[in-house]
Amino acid sequence: MLSLLLASAACCLGQNSQTFVNPVLKSGPDPWVIYRDGFYYEMNTTAVNLTIRKARSIADLQQAQRKIVWVPPTNTPYSAQIWAPELHFVRGKWYIYFAADSGKNETHRNWVLENASADPLSGEWVFKGQLTDKTNKWAIDPSVFEDGGSLYALWSGWPGDKNGKQDIYIAEMENPWTIKGKRVKLSAPEYSWEKVGTENPPYVGVNEGPEMLKHGGKLFLVYSASGCWTDQYALGVLTANAGSNLLNPKSWKKSRHPVFTSNPQGQAYSPGHNSFFKSPDGKEDWIIYHANPAPGLGCKDGRSPRIQPFTWNADGSPNFGQPVALGQPIPRPSGETSPDPQ
Repeated sequence: MLSLLLASAACCLGQNSQTFVNPVLKSGPDPWVIYRDGFYYEMNTTAVNLTIRKARSIADLQQAQRKIVWVPPTNTPYSAQIWAPELHFVRGKWYIYFAADSGKNETHRNWVLENASADPLSGEWVFKGQLTDKTNKWAIDPSVFEDGGSLYALWSGWPGDKNGKQDIYIAEMENPWTIKGKRVKLSAPEYSWEKVGTENPPYVGVNEGPEMLKHGGKLFLVYSASGCWTDQYALGVLTANAGSNLLNPKSWKKSRHPVFTSNPQGQAYSPGHNSFFKSPDGKEDWIIYHANPAPGLGCKDGRSPRIQPFTWNADGSPNFGQPVALGQPIPRPSGETSPDPQ
């Protein structure tokens, strides 16, 4: 209980106009951030709707403008368990990609909304339908990216029709709401750190939450591994050259070890399901992820969004370091305008 109280208080203590402390929200699993036209836009799992926060300072999400932009209709295949929404600006329009089901986990699939407004908090969000390949298997955690003029979808899915293993898939897209061609498996759980909490049948491992990071002519597909209900949830990475055949699994090299893990001394357990963003001046790279403030809290609302800058190794790969401790002052992203009014 003390740890939870400290985590709750951390968002309000120890920050001034130059620094902030984590967490940036008291609760918010599966956080996503995009920076555009002077504003940060943030989304996270609420399970019941799609909510966007808009702020000039990423550290001030707690006080940010907030709007519920979509509530699912009842009795549809996408009425329940709305997970991991992502807001993308693709080819001149805004899109929200998310997973949802009909009330039973085995019906989870990925879905898309579109908005032609310049501001995603304005205009009309139009339901574009399901984002799927022809197999139409269980799917969650959709994300999209472009490379070499082509648009691709990433997601986590089952190889078959029963729960037990989650793999990472990629497919080329015809447009921002339609997949063309077959899904291709890029990663399956193979190392022990990808299988924690899934050692007993029918479970054999988890790869989920794929996110794309580009730097220096390389693509880094960063994903979350092991059961989110464990304290060993962590990040791994696949690496490919930009411009290569991204639909060929041989183009990707998988890390043997996790690249971001728990920091118990800093009250950061099970860090994962992240996304990336640049500082307003483009000089800094930042990661946003969720973590628990104490052990044993699992996949619940105690997971809070945290942000921190990261650097690059000599070989060009990302160096995320370790999760920054709760309450430790962090300089705000470079190039930010004055913080939002408190």
